[in-house]
Amino acid sequence: MNAWAFYDWANSVYSLVIGSTIFPIFWSVLVKKNGSEFINFLGFKLDNESLITYVTSAGFLVVVLITPILSGVADYTGLKKRFLRFFCYLGAISCVGMYWFDSIDHVYYGLTCYFFALIGFWCSVAFYNSYLPDIATVDKQDSISAKGFSLGFLGSTILLVFNLWMLFSQGDDKAGAFEMMKYSFITVGLWWVVFSLYTFKHIPNFKNGKKINKDIVWNGYKELLGIWKLIKSNPLLKKYLGAFFSYSMAVQTIMIVATYFGINEIDWGGKDPKSGLIMSILLINLIAIPGALGTSRLAKSIGNIKALVLVNAIWLVVCVYAYTIHKPVEFYITAAFVGLVMGGVQSLSRSTYSKLLPENTVDTTSFFSFYDVTEKLGIIIGTFLYGFIKHQTGSARLTIIFFSLFFLIGIILLYRLIKSSRLQ
Repeated sequence: MNAWAFYDWANSVYSLVIGSTIFPIFWSVLVKKNGSEFINFLGFKLDNESLITYVTSAGFLVVVLITPILSGVADYTGLKKRFLRFFCYLGAISCVGMYWFDSIDHVYYGLTCYFFALIGFWCSVAFYNSYLPDIATVDKQDSISAKGFSLGFLGSTILLVFNLWMLFSQGDDKAGAFEMMKYSFITVGLWWVVFSLYTFKHIPNFKNGKKINKDIVWNGYKELLGIWKLIKSNPLLKKYLGAFFSYSMAVQTIMIVATYFGINEIDWGGKDPKSGLIMSILLINLIAIPGALGTSRLAKSIGNIKALVLVNAIWLVVCVYAYTIHKPVEFYITAAFVGLVMGGVQSLSRSTYSKLLPENTVDTTSFFSFYDVTEKLGIIIGTFLYGFIKHQTGSARLTIIFFSLFFLIGIILLYRLIKSSRLQ
């Protein structure tokens, strides 16, 4: 179980450094060096924030399309561990490759690396998640899931602090700071690979010697359809996935775009927003550790579903408040509450789904493939809508209110589960 949870320590540096902190700041600096916030890309003239969210949506679309195929192959051949390792290395190498993304003139190369780093991370997470019911009994899944997220927050924060030391050691040397941001991409790739070795050494290998054939390649979609039929016959699981799709769309999109929101919507008084944004990200991750563990204990006390209702209610209030903020201190307050509920909603959602699976489930990869497809479809829709609304209105504030509605829908759907679910 410890080796499984430790993969969060290894891979979470991608989501913090690349997804949330250094890369968004790096992207804004790159755009400023270009002299215009608009970029010509594939024949379209897009503002930088819309472009990056569209590329993110495209990456998640690929994840949704290939995950069912690979999960089917993994279930049949027992190659779950091999796929986990492959996508880990794909993501890590792509992060290292981002070092050579040094100007908008290389935008196709840079966004290709960003694209494949995203695919490597999220596809590896799909196989990683599917190990949870294999390595932990039902009574331990909440705590081990929370432990994984907590290790991820801690490990990624340690590397981020090191990256920040690299960055701020340059003082007023903007060129040097820019170079250090590029070096941080290399550290992410190395950290990810090196620490994943402990996981790969100890997690189970289910390889059975069966050969891959053309029927098996497409079997993933057949299994996904079969899983959907099983879910439809399981009212609790079906209702839960509906609620999860709604609130997860909002959670994941907000986590992806939060830094871009801070750069463009907060009045930093003419100062460089870099320090303030980094402080808020560190605050989020430090609070997320006790937040994830506390949510696990809360679920043990009042039940998973009630705990999820409470966490979603906090997310809803945070969204409404975020719509009104303009000052850095207000952004920090928002960040603190996001940290409190960010890790909790993710870890508890994962373990709740695992607990609701039919008893004696063997093909856990396919069930978690469906879970991941559900999550990624939400992200595709969420990031696309964020980019579209931002492109049409010129402001990201309306998107915050828009996503708050999905938390409200999630609360309503979860509340309907309370009386009927054994998890409460």
